Amino acid sequence: MDTLLPTAVVGSWPVPDWLERLKTDWFRSRMSRTQLDEIHDCAVTAAIKEQELAGIDIVSDGELRRDNDVDYLLARIPGIAIPQTGKDFYYDYYDARVAATPRPPATAPGLGLDADFAFTRARTDRPVKFSFTGPFSLARRVTTDGGHADLVRAIAHVLAEAAGALRDAGATLLQIDEPFLAGYPEQVGLAVEAINIVTRDVDVSWALHVCYGNRYARPLWEGHYDFLFPAVLDARVDQLVLEFARKGDEDLPVIERSGWDRAIGLGVVDVKSRTVETPETVEARIRRALEFVPAERLVINPDCGLRNLPTAVATAKLRAMVDGAAKVRATLT
Repeated sequence: MDTLLPTAVVGSWPVPDWLERLKTDWFRSRMSRTQLDEIHDCAVTAAIKEQELAGIDIVSDGELRRDNDVDYLLARIPGIAIPQTGKDFYYDYYDARVAATPRPPATAPGLGLDADFAFTRARTDRPVKFSFTGPFSLARRVTTDGGHADLVRAIAHVLAEAAGALRDAGATLLQIDEPFLAGYPEQVGLAVEAINIVTRDVDVSWALHVCYGNRYARPLWEGHYDFLFPAVLDARVDQLVLEFARKGDEDLPVIERSGWDRAIGLGVVDVKSRTVETPETVEARIRRALEFVPAERLVINPDCGLRNLPTAVATAKLRAMVDGAAKVRATLT
């Protein structure tokens, strides 16, 4: 899009208590699939509208159909066995294991993600970013007797087919999320290899989101983004979406000296805190980033997904983000 300093979300939207209860009811066989689908349709539509009302330029479906960042995909991949599909709480992880080499479904290579995108696309006239968890992170939640690297590559080929179906459904901006990568920095080369399998033949704009974990609003690891370089320079992606608000801006020089010359999704609000940033705080964070990255290569977003925040807090943070970006944009144009 042509907007300078466009605002975006990373992916997930807050899951209200009532939706948590209903999703858990389905996993306990207390609700039909049709009922759950109708509930998801309403929740996704509301999430899109909330983002529009907050002034977000690039919206998402909020990932509200997904039980967590992993299982929604693993459960749809032939070759991945899930012996027990019931859950005490919808957000729990399945005990998944390899039964055969993972492969794309013969009749639904999009894994259903293409239908999720089409639903979102039909409900907004704004650009849509559609995200899905990457092959490296998915593989970390699967038990295998074979080689882990081979599993990562196999899942990457499955996701490549899904990405092609998303493109065919009209998607133009896709994002791969690798929330587990920060815990295994020595394997960034493998992750980049797998990312390139996913993106290689799918001609859309690609983003790669790497954070330090956001399960129950807690980081799983700490560190600095220098572990990504130089390997990530070989990734066939157009944008790196990174967290800076919680961690501070000391990684900004890392981005500059690494030679990264593509877009940066700049995290300017902390999704692990319920304190709402002021527009002035957001403005200051953007101006600091402009010392290292030119405005035409910056996208303004939260650090990570908004799943763990109350809806009122999430929308207030987004409004502050939009207002802060507008303050900077006004001085640049």
